[in-house]
Amino acid sequence: MPLARNLADATIVITGASSGIGTATAYALARHGSTVVLAARSEPALREVARHCRELGGRTLVVPTDVTDADAMRRLAATAVAEFGRIDAWINNAAVGTIGLFDEIPVAEFRRVLEVNLLGTANGIRAALPHLSAAGGGVVVNNASVLAEVAMPYQSPYNAAKHAMRGLSDTVRQELRATGRGSVSICTVLPATIDTPFFRHAANHSGRQVLPPPPVYPPEVVAETIVRLLRRPRREAYAGGAARLIGMQWRLAPALAERVLGWYGRYTQFGPPPTADTTGNVFRPDAAASTDGGWHGRRRQLVRISAAFGLAAAGTAAALARRLTR
Repeated sequence: MPLARNLADATIVITGASSGIGTATAYALARHGSTVVLAARSEPALREVARHCRELGGRTLVVPTDVTDADAMRRLAATAVAEFGRIDAWINNAAVGTIGLFDEIPVAEFRRVLEVNLLGTANGIRAALPHLSAAGGGVVVNNASVLAEVAMPYQSPYNAAKHAMRGLSDTVRQELRATGRGSVSICTVLPATIDTPFFRHAANHSGRQVLPPPPVYPPEVVAETIVRLLRRPRREAYAGGAARLIGMQWRLAPALAERVLGWYGRYTQFGPPPTADTTGNVFRPDAAASTDGGWHGRRRQLVRISAAFGLAAAGTAAALARRLTR
């Protein structure tokens, strides 16, 4: 079910709004005249985003929030309702990551990634549901990743959390329908690699500079997808053509796709300079707001890797042909 109101009249909560996709989505909704409630750990960054949202025509409210704190998430929802009278949509976008081999990532960081990416989403859904129902219906958008469907090496906690987020979305959707609460839609976004500060801010235990695997899409691609889901909800939506292609390959030829993505992740995620281990923003927020991560040049590398994708596509076609001839 779409929003009970058009975007210009809607009140929408966004977690992880201080940078990247969250910031791009806040700006997109502000252009439509929406009221955006901005949540993240860094209040200075949120206030910078709020200022620009107001310049674009949207109303804003800044509520510094750690999504891992269930009580804080309930207060976030209650504050939004107290200020604007209702919540029409809720976007679970907050995420952190840590890069490295599974057995070399510190246990505390592994746990924190799961807490933010998975439990933070669960806390958001739980906080949003009663208010969305009270508003006559609404939409929850969970920003996962194509890594909710496929896997990439050196990102084990992120992969695990995003796979679980997708399963959580499916289960809550089933329960809402089974209990007559179908006026609330649960949607999952599966973006490809996006040009955000994520790769600069991630914890890093690889000994090398972390790079986003190309092709890299601008965050506005995801923001536009989220806006479309608010208007016309669907179970899932890819953001970026590469995500759709990789997902199709994984479904049709999973063993081959796993091998190709394993090789691809090994040779495209890292730069040559050695770096010291860092915890990034896993435990402490970044102060500055930034929509993009400055990775525009990585899009040009698509030419260099097209052969690998071509081989994977050919293998997928062959696997599909074998299935059809059985």
